[in-house]
Amino acid sequence: MPVRPLVLYPDPRLRLAAPPVAAFDAALRTIADDLLDTLRAVSALGLTGPHIGVPVRLTVIRAGLELTPRTYVNPELVWASPETARHREGSVSMPGVDEEIERPARVRVRWRDLDGTAHEAEEEGFAAACLQHEIDQLDGLFWIERLSRLKRERVLKRYAKLHRG
Repeated sequence: MPVRPLVLYPDPRLRLAAPPVAAFDAALRTIADDLLDTLRAVSALGLTGPHIGVPVRLTVIRAGLELTPRTYVNPELVWASPETARHREGSVSMPGVDEEIERPARVRVRWRDLDGTAHEAEEEGFAAACLQHEIDQLDGLFWIERLSRLKRERVLKRYAKLHRG
């Protein structure tokens, strides 16, 4: 399967909510395979359909002790703990910059696999942060929107400096 080009910030497609998957078919598997290949090629921990220019509610994440990628179709948060944790986050769509973000420390997520089978699981720590980050992306919320205005402006300045023509 091909490695797809990444959609880079400030492309407006990164701010669009991805529509839910309706058909669990060969086309979906092809997109998932391309996401996996691209994830590995760019050494990412998570990647969504919108990251490769495909508007579909699909993400592949490898964040946990085993680092084996898991595919989430139509993922949604169904519960979040009141306790929070801070983790450094960034995006393949905004390479070279990252920042600490505070999120719920534990979450429960509901999703379907590539066959359409429903699943629900609770995650904590870095895996919980990764899931929340990628679900935000699928909802059209780019990670820097979780930062204070001051931190967001600093990240944007660092990014502009790194990627000046």
